[in-house]
Amino acid sequence: MKSSISRRIFLSLLAATGIVVISMLLILQWNVDRGFLQYVNRLEQERLQKLAGKLEQAYTARDNWDFLKSDPGTMSRLIAVTLAELASPKEQQRLKEPSTESSAEVQQRRFIRTERRLILLDSQHKPVFGDNTNGETVTFRPLSVKGKTVGYLGLHPSTFLSEIHQLRFVKQQKTAYALVAVVMLLVASLLALVLARRLVRPLQELAQATHALALGQYDVRVPVNGDDELGQLSCNFNAMAHSLQNSEQARRQFIADISHELRTPLAVLGGEIEALQDGVRPLDQLAVNSLHMEVIRLNRLVDDLYQLALSDIGALTYRKGELDVVELLVESLQRIEPELERGHLTLSTRLPKDEIVIYGDAERLGQLFGNILKNTIAYTDSGGKLEVTVESLERCVLIEIMDSAPGVPIGTEGRLFDRLYRLEESRNRASGGAGLGLAICRNIVEAHEGVIEALPSDLGGLLIRITLPTSEQSL
Repeated sequence: MKSSISRRIFLSLLAATGIVVISMLLILQWNVDRGFLQYVNRLEQERLQKLAGKLEQAYTARDNWDFLKSDPGTMSRLIAVTLAELASPKEQQRLKEPSTESSAEVQQRRFIRTERRLILLDSQHKPVFGDNTNGETVTFRPLSVKGKTVGYLGLHPSTFLSEIHQLRFVKQQKTAYALVAVVMLLVASLLALVLARRLVRPLQELAQATHALALGQYDVRVPVNGDDELGQLSCNFNAMAHSLQNSEQARRQFIADISHELRTPLAVLGGEIEALQDGVRPLDQLAVNSLHMEVIRLNRLVDDLYQLALSDIGALTYRKGELDVVELLVESLQRIEPELERGHLTLSTRLPKDEIVIYGDAERLGQLFGNILKNTIAYTDSGGKLEVTVESLERCVLIEIMDSAPGVPIGTEGRLFDRLYRLEESRNRASGGAGLGLAICRNIVEAHEGVIEALPSDLGGLLIRITLPTSEQSL
């Protein structure tokens, strides 16, 4: 695993699993020791019942416990006989098997442990055999003869295992649990490795894609797997890469278009000047006017670029105040009357009589209306129509400027506001403009919190619709 994140996830999962498995192993081993010891103590309590019967028989024959006081060996013999009788055939067979201890030694040690823990009290709870002064809780069973309680027999519980077969059984159980724990750790390691690689794979793909994106490969994409956080991150990355790709394409197209727009007037200027220098063309007023027109065209392009750059970075100054948008639009229409006459265009207006007050910059809005009107005149066939309407709506004013043919192909209206975009097929201009005017218009409208859009015109041309908030909405 080369990825440090993958290694960390693997180690974290393995450590968490290891802690759980080891904790379970320790709990199980402790439970085996405790549970098996309780089982042994319960078994010894059951065996104690057999010894109780023999003691009751001995008491019946002598009618007292003095025989145990005078001859302590009697209790030892009763214990030995009881243990021998209680030994199952399986236990007897185990005692016959060769081991580190002989059968006699095993039986002797069991006898000693039982004798040391045995307690016998008389009917007055006075000790007859054994010691009950260590403070341990001992469960006594009554000894009855002819319906009369003659004593109490008890056994100190074992605190540890001592017999070989018991220790061997417990050891086998612990070994089995340990093997299970090892297998679980191995399986957990394999699962943690697979899971870590699966979780990190999308991150690795994102890291590689991000590196490629940083190197300028904007067409890189990552697969989207699922709808979780990683899937959402992949979607966001693809969206960002797509946006950067579009921006890069627009930047390259912008540079190419600007280079073309600047090269055209410069080439004309250069050709005109060379013709004058070579004497091919005389230096007269016509030549000077031609050079001056190209300079004006070049100056207009540079000024449009400057205005657009200021607008894009938010440095275009706005001096806003309350103004009558109808009056401002009328002034713009009056300024283009000579151009309308030269283009043989008919102008019709539908303007409200009352003023419509908005909060905006009169100079920039004048630039907005001027650019749209000039663009309309430049792209409308001679003898066409131009219609301007203004309508006051709730909390906004609607301004529509429409012209006659030619129109634009359906679906390309929105691109008219892209910088340097021009339609060469149907709305080809004869002179002036570089496709920046409408881009500047969009920035001016957005700076006034309005909306501008291009739609097909009922007159067969183009409809520019501008929606601006009224003064109450703009403040």
